[in-house]
Amino acid sequence: MAEPAEKPKKADKAVTGKAAAPKTVGAKLDLATVGGLILSIGGIITGMTLEGGSIREILQPTAALIVFGGTIGAVMITTPLGVLLRAVRAVVSVFLEKQQAPDAVIEEIIGYATKARKNGIVSLEQDAATAPDKFLRKALNLAVDGTDLQEIHKMMELEMAVEEHRADMEAKVFEAAGGYSPTIGIIGAVLGLIQVMKNLANIDEVGRGIAVAFVATIYGVASANIVFLPVGTKIKARTQAAMQIKELMLEGVAGIVEGLNPKLIRTKLEAYLDPTKVKSAKPGKQKAGAAAAASPAAAPAASAAPAGSQ
Repeated sequence: MAEPAEKPKKADKAVTGKAAAPKTVGAKLDLATVGGLILSIGGIITGMTLEGGSIREILQPTAALIVFGGTIGAVMITTPLGVLLRAVRAVVSVFLEKQQAPDAVIEEIIGYATKARKNGIVSLEQDAATAPDKFLRKALNLAVDGTDLQEIHKMMELEMAVEEHRADMEAKVFEAAGGYSPTIGIIGAVLGLIQVMKNLANIDEVGRGIAVAFVATIYGVASANIVFLPVGTKIKARTQAAMQIKELMLEGVAGIVEGLNPKLIRTKLEAYLDPTKVKSAKPGKQKAGAAAAASPAAAPAASAAPAGSQ
C-alpha cells in the first residue's frame, strides 16, 4: 500500500514544474584558447630554435615598448573609454567559459510550461520573480502580466540586439588593435634601421642592428595574428552562443504563452541542442522528461477546466 502513495508524489512533482535552475559552467577554463596560445607561440619559438636561433634574440624591451605602447595608444584614440574598459573586462570570457547548458535551460522551461498548462500562466508569478537568469526572468514576468506575445518578442529581441551590439563594439577594439600593431611594428623596424645607418662603417654592427630592428615587426605581426584578432573573434563567438541561449528562452516563453503542450515545446526547443547530445539523451534523460510532460497532456480537456475556473 505504501508504493501507490509514493507514485502520486512523483507525478505531482512533475506537474508543478519545479525545474532545477539551469547549470552554468562557472570559471571553466577554455582549453581551446589556452592550447591555441601554447601551440602557436611554442611552434614559433621551436621553429626558430631549430633554425639555430635563440629566444634572447627576440626579447627586445625597446621593440616591445614601441609596438605595444603605440598599439594601445592608437586604440585609446579610436575607442571611447567606456567601450575600452568593457573590452578589457571581456578578455576574461576568452579564457574562462561561463555558459548556460542548453539542455538544463530546456528542462527548466518545460517545468514552467507544465505548471502553466495545469494551473494557468498566472501560477508562474512566483517562478518568474525567482528565475535565475535575468533575461528569462524578464520574459516570464511580461508573460505573467498578460503582455501581448508580439510585444514580448519586440521587447526581448530589442534587448538581445542591444547586447549583441555592445559585444560587437568590444570585439572591434581587439580587431582595431590587430590592424594597428603590424603597422606600428614596421615603424619600430624603421626606427631601428635609422640607428643602424649611423654605424655603416662597422659591418658587424650593421648586421646585428638589422636583426634587432626586425624584432619590432615580429612583435607587431605576431601579436595581431596570435592575440588581438583571435580574441576579437572569440568574443563574437561567445556572444553568438549567449544569443542562441536567449533565443531558446524566448521561444520557450512564447510556447508557454500560446499554451502549447510541453512535449511540443520540448521538441521545438531541442533544435537548439547539439544533434549528438539529443541522440544520446533519448534513451534515458529525455524519456524521463517526456513522461513527466505527458501527465498534464494526457487529459487536456480535464486540465483545461480547472485552469479556467481558477
